[in-house]
Amino acid sequence: MNPRREFLKCFGLVAGGTCVSFDYSSLHAVNYRQQSRGKKGGMVLRFEPYDLQLRHVFTIASGSRTITPVMLTSITWEDEVGYGEASMPPYLGESHTTAHDFLSKVDLSQFSSPFLVEDILHYIEGIAPGNYAAKASVDIALHDLAGKLMQQPWHRIWGLNPEHAPESSYTIGLDIPEVVRKKTEEASSFKILKVKLGGGNDREMIEAVRSVTRVPLGVDVNQGWKDRIQALEMIHWLHEQGVVYIEQPMPRTAVDDIARITVDSPIPVIADEAVQVPSDVNKVQGVYSGINIKLMKCGGLRAAYIMAGMARALGMKVMIGCMTETSCAVTAAAQLSPLADWADLDGNLLISNDVFEGVKISDGKVIIPDLPGIGVRKIRS
Repeated sequence: MNPRREFLKCFGLVAGGTCVSFDYSSLHAVNYRQQSRGKKGGMVLRFEPYDLQLRHVFTIASGSRTITPVMLTSITWEDEVGYGEASMPPYLGESHTTAHDFLSKVDLSQFSSPFLVEDILHYIEGIAPGNYAAKASVDIALHDLAGKLMQQPWHRIWGLNPEHAPESSYTIGLDIPEVVRKKTEEASSFKILKVKLGGGNDREMIEAVRSVTRVPLGVDVNQGWKDRIQALEMIHWLHEQGVVYIEQPMPRTAVDDIARITVDSPIPVIADEAVQVPSDVNKVQGVYSGINIKLMKCGGLRAAYIMAGMARALGMKVMIGCMTETSCAVTAAAQLSPLADWADLDGNLLISNDVFEGVKISDGKVIIPDLPGIGVRKIRS
């Protein structure tokens, strides 16, 4: 018996006091429309590199960039295609080269059905350690394909109510006050903003945003603060400025300092860099108030679903986030958003050359498409 597979199979998703479970291993028994057509061929994985062009220079505590490399994937089975994506900002340690090398090793023709999600993803995980964005690109495409064959979106397969999707934040990167004010004005339709801090001009950043809007703010320090006392002083000031959560205030290795900050903080402290995969969730209990789940960090929808359930079971807050991505990966993450306290699903809005159409933000709220699979249409090749 494989302990990982048995754990994932049996884990109960706890949300709103109700235990809900989803068993991926039962998907192969679904009576879908292929039953009457007969099998013509195995699954085929295709992938191609692509560079996302950012609308503005994107700066966080660790650096700046104007492009983000992604790998666009698809899985074809008979006449249906599922789409996926690997987004690889530099700090993840993945690239077009590493994604190409990993995906070149994937052979899905050995599997008789795209509904064997448990078996397929166990195989993908075993090809090589790490490579979580590349793995996510297969996971997302596989979910898209299976959902299309069932003719249902994944939020409905999971039993999630799209009306419970939260408002999404819009990210304001580190910059000079003039540019920060301009970005804030451009985000006037959003009901919550996420402001990047940790660049040495934190108060200036917040004051620039506050000169334009009074909406609630989240802040993401990206491990940029080094002193616990100063960090806590800043958090109390941020609370007075209408900040409702703070993300990764100090390096993830500063476990004791962050735990003490969390105890004394007037606002929730959320783990980002400190939590990546399901096995990390227990480790951050008692250190942080909640976790930020990103498909590119954990390896896709399968792991993200498990992590959301684990966090809820431990009484922790949940944020569904993203990298700079096309609407493909962002819309996939949106399928999970009814499980979250906060959503940060603006990665597709930060680019100028999206390949897909999918999730929308209306008056600040995440609107999950009702299309089957992950809910996207490809709008350019």
